[in-house]
Amino acid sequence: LNEFLLLAFADKWELQLLHFSLFLGIYLAALLGNGLIITVVACDHRLHTPMYFFLLNLSLLDLGTISNTVPKSMANSLRDTRAISYSGCAAQIFSFLFLLAAEYYLLTVMAYDRYVAICRPLHYGTIMGSRACVKMAAAAWASGFLNALLHTANTFSIPLCQGNILEQFFCEIPQTLKLSCSDSYLREVGLLVVSACLAFGCFIFIVLSYVQIFTAVLRMPSEHGRHKAFSMCLPHLAVVSLFVSTGSFAYLKPSSLSSPALDLVLAMLYAVVPPTVNPLIYSMRNKELKEALKK
Repeated sequence: LNEFLLLAFADKWELQLLHFSLFLGIYLAALLGNGLIITVVACDHRLHTPMYFFLLNLSLLDLGTISNTVPKSMANSLRDTRAISYSGCAAQIFSFLFLLAAEYYLLTVMAYDRYVAICRPLHYGTIMGSRACVKMAAAAWASGFLNALLHTANTFSIPLCQGNILEQFFCEIPQTLKLSCSDSYLREVGLLVVSACLAFGCFIFIVLSYVQIFTAVLRMPSEHGRHKAFSMCLPHLAVVSLFVSTGSFAYLKPSSLSSPALDLVLAMLYAVVPPTVNPLIYSMRNKELKEALKK
């Protein structure tokens, strides 16, 4: 195989132009939102805290995720083509998995940060020191890199002989495995299950953290304190719920439920929507961030 053919959103030039315009609007919104958060957190010394340090890392990952998939699809629409090279497809799968896994591990670290801030506030400065935060963020990025390297190498070591058409607007593992011509694809399915179990462990950690957080919040005597705690935690919980539910269903759903329309909707929900709406979700209930953005 020299190249793969991605999903075409439309055959007519006018509809391709509409697709380009919609994706351009989404991409610019994601660039603006995440770029503003990165700039504000980096420049405002009052936001140099663990919570905003992790939020800056999340915005960097979101920018990388949407830049990995959307521009190529936009370029294909303008050039009236569906092609992506074999090496380009491998690079896209690797970088997408790297950024996606790193973001999920970072969301787990952010849940731990919220837990320490609310349930162990007197020890927060000791536990979440600058060195510890850097190590946690680095561990999330490194884990994502190793996860992507393992899956990409294993996927592209499998013989592919069922054509070269991918029913998706970017390269992803489930669509690539459909082109496999031997039972060796079961090896990658096994790796996906192992990764899913690890992801489920992280999800259980997040859920248990929030059970303890909400228990502690409801015991607070001050209504202002409860409001502040909820404004810290609810945006993160919303982002995690959207990210985990759509991503898990996309990668673990049975083949009997697979259809081009459903796969496309799921891909939009876990690859395009979160990077675009995350800045809005995090800034909507965050007074400090809104004040810094005004300045």
